[in-house]
Amino acid sequence: MTQTAIKDLLYKMGDDALILGHRNSEWTGIGPTLEEDIAFSSMAQDKLGHALACYTILHEHLGEPNPDTITFGRTAQDFRCSHLVAIPTTDYEIALVRHFLYDHAEILRYQLLQQSTFRPLAQLATKIKGELKYHVLHADTWIKQLGNANDETAQMRLQTALNELWAYALGIFEPSEHEALLQTEGVFVGEAKLQDSWYESIKHILTQTNLQIPSIETTPIYGGRKAYPSEHLAPLLQEMASVYQLDPTAEW
Repeated sequence: MTQTAIKDLLYKMGDDALILGHRNSEWTGIGPTLEEDIAFSSMAQDKLGHALACYTILHEHLGEPNPDTITFGRTAQDFRCSHLVAIPTTDYEIALVRHFLYDHAEILRYQLLQQSTFRPLAQLATKIKGELKYHVLHADTWIKQLGNANDETAQMRLQTALNELWAYALGIFEPSEHEALLQTEGVFVGEAKLQDSWYESIKHILTQTNLQIPSIETTPIYGGRKAYPSEHLAPLLQEMASVYQLDPTAEW
């Protein structure tokens, strides 16, 4: 039973990182500035590394398929990623605000997991916290800069993206059926506590800008954690798996 709970946790962490890594990579070569092109490409690479690390733990410690099969051999219904990460990156404001909202949740999740009783997960959390620190620093810097810009249009576009993504961001914390067990066994403190910490963290940054913080009482957009994938996920997976389908022996 505990293994099932840990698998569920690792799959949603790995799937979030994999899909967001792919979305971030879509900015490679077309970023609004050279620096942002490089930054999003680098963060995409980190996210794919985080996904691989989660899938490797699943394979080596919990008997799940190898990382290639986990990544490319599942259907959209098999994924446990939040709807937030699958949203197409239609413009830079969407990419930046999603980056800000998600990475604050991710770094806090891994900080909490450093105390996990499941040792492989605690070791992973300690290993990658440095990378996540720079992801959050990058997001905060641009949110504060654009959120205080003299250009009212830039602020308006950022606020629109924040309002549009807010309910999806709350979906990151969709509770699983294993919450009580994970807490009892000391594996993870639970999504509710993570959400509380996340809200305080992003509120601290947003209050330093001219942006308005949406209500925490907003109804979350759930489903991604429980086999109800975003409509955007299947096409993305088909694109990701095109090479694998031609040659399943290829390595990613």
